[in-house]
Amino acid sequence: MTTITGTITRTTVRVYAHDPISEAGVVSALRPRPEVRVVGPDDELAAVVVVVVDDVDDETLNRLRFLRRNGEARVILVASHLDDQVLVDAVECGVVGLLRRSEATTDRLLSSIASAAAGEGTVPPDLLGRLLEQVGRLQRTVLDPRGITFRGLAAREVDVLRLVAEGWDTAQIAKELCYSERTVKNVLHDVTTRLQLRNRSHAVAYAVREGLI
Repeated sequence: MTTITGTITRTTVRVYAHDPISEAGVVSALRPRPEVRVVGPDDELAAVVVVVVDDVDDETLNRLRFLRRNGEARVILVASHLDDQVLVDAVECGVVGLLRRSEATTDRLLSSIASAAAGEGTVPPDLLGRLLEQVGRLQRTVLDPRGITFRGLAAREVDVLRLVAEGWDTAQIAKELCYSERTVKNVLHDVTTRLQLRNRSHAVAYAVREGLI
């Protein structure tokens, strides 16, 4: 659940970890922050669940599946070791955000929580960059048979690129999507930088070729 207190939107968060020290550490880091409200296992369903582990083993995957079955679908996985196979396994289990433990500062975790609460996903840029080259194959051979969609782009990035592909300029896109022109430019800049593309035309061509839009 996400609540609004004054001008601050607070997202309810639950933390699971394989060991109590890790769980207590993440809870202690998040609890003072006004953007979130940390809830315990006996409280109401959380909007976002943070799962903290070292290795993504069978126990972790079973935990992720359990959370998905029980309605807590917006899950962020924080793991020491992430690779292509972990990403595929995590997506199959309904995870919407991944972070390496070594990179999981409080601010970065809060950003991932906000993205998850908004229905957007987060993946380490280097991992996403490698996987986007294979996303067509992964979608056809791994994800489609399981009814899973993995675009590799946030929803608003897809919306912006689709309108660019239709010939809309920045002002028209901003008006259509109710964004500022600066936001549209930032979205396009983020996509081209993350995927190492030359310009917006190259970004559209790449997204079409890889089946992302």
